[in-house]
Parts: sequence; C-alpha cells; structure tokens
Amino acid sequence: MDPTINVAKKFPKTVFMHCSGYKRAKNVGTYFGAMEEAKYLAGIIAGKMTKTNKVGFVGPFPIPEVIRHINAFAIGVRSVNPKATVKVVWTNSWFDPAKEKEAANSLIEAGSDVVASGADSNAAILAASEKNVYAIGYDSDGSGVAPNVYLTSPIWNWIVLYKDIVQKVKDGSVKDWSNVDYYDGLSTGLVDLAPLTDLVPQDVKDLVEKKKEKIISGEEKIFVGPMKKQDGSVAWGDGVVATYEELMQIMFFVEGVDGIIPMN
Repeated sequence: MDPTINVAKKFPKTVFMHCSGYKRAKNVGTYFGAMEEAKYLAGIIAGKMTKTNKVGFVGPFPIPEVIRHINAFAIGVRSVNPKATVKVVWTNSWFDPAKEKEAANSLIEAGSDVVASGADSNAAILAASEKNVYAIGYDSDGSGVAPNVYLTSPIWNWIVLYKDIVQKVKDGSVKDWSNVDYYDGLSTGLVDLAPLTDLVPQDVKDLVEKKKEKIISGEEKIFVGPMKKQDGSVAWGDGVVATYEELMQIMFFVEGVDGIIPMN
C-alpha cells in the first residue's frame, strides 16, 4: 500500500489501483470485494453436508478480512444447521501447503467431516480426500484435485472489475481516483461459487441459488441481528444491519465459531 502511494507520486499521469488497501490519492484508487457473500453460500452447503455437526476452517491470518469471511461462513452453516459449529485453526500464512494440510488434518481428527479453507493452496482439499471427508476450497475450482470429496469453492473473478477500471482510464471519466473504492460482490459476478459438484444434492443447489438471488436483490443480509458474539454478548441487535465500517474492522467471532483470535 505505502509503496504504491510513493511510486504513484513519481508518475502522476498513471493510474494505480491497490487491492484491499485504504490509502488513496488523485491517481490511486482501491478495490476489493464482498467475498463474505460467497463464503456465506459455501457455509450453507457445509451446514447441509455435515453429519457430525462439526465443520473445520483453515484460517490464514487473524485479520478483519479473514475473520469476516469465517463469520459469514459460520452464519451460513448455522442458518441451515443451528447445531453445527465451525472450528478454526490458523496457519499464519496465505500459502503454505504443509501447514494447511496439517491444519486440515487436525480439524478432521477433531471430528470435522467438512473442511473449508481460506488459504491459497489445495492442501486442505487433498487432506480431506485422504481422510474421505468433504472439502470446500478457495480461489479456484478444485473439482479436478479431489473429485471424491470436493463440493465447491468461493472464487474471485477480477476481470469484471479490471475491465471497468481500464475503460474508465481509457475514456478519462474519472479525474480524481482518491474517491474510487470498489467493493462489489455477487451482483456483478466479482465473487461467486465455482460450479457445485454432483456430490451436492439438487435441493441444496436450489437453496444456494435461491439465497444468492436474495442477497443480490438486497432482500437478505448476512450480518444482521439478532446476532451474538462468540462470548454471548450482542453483536447486532434485532433488525440491526452491520455497517461497512464495522465489517472492515471486525475482530470478533460470532456465535457458533470454535476458535480464538490471537491478539499480537
């Protein structure tokens, strides 16, 4: 983020875009996306597929982005299976196949029969395949990795956003990029689920599609009260919808998440 700002000062006629940052300038905009929407849908699938009522989640870093995604996933799980819990194990890395596999195996040993990941490799999927429990990936379609257990993956489709940015640069329609902060979701296709495999029953596929349409239309919100925090205190009161600012800074787990958030 800071290097982007510094370099942008040297090239004032060039537009720079920074993913997930918050510092902007006249020629620097920011962008990210509402991946929590796809994570919520994936959670619905996990909640429907678990038999032990224990779902595992391999978490990379304990930062607001990941905590937001884990919470959305857990909310999805418990929206269809209130008895289920989501256990989190941290790897403290975006990409470390060995740690991700170790984390997945520990979750499976603890009883999880569905394992999801927020990290960037397929290690958790492979671990699930070896133990014959269901797997939900992240970032890419993992159907060719472990077809015996793979269900789907929340995925990014950055080209949707990049095309819009390139067009705005070409036509010069944006004079000041310091006000540009993309945060799109399912409605534009920036985030989505990879095709659900045949392991997912048709009634679950139909439910996911119905929920997706409701989120896109605005009829359904993910972070809305009444909702409790992990410690039992109130996260959001009855009918209260979490604000964008709250979600960007969230540093607590919601009810139903089994795990701790290390505070450094």
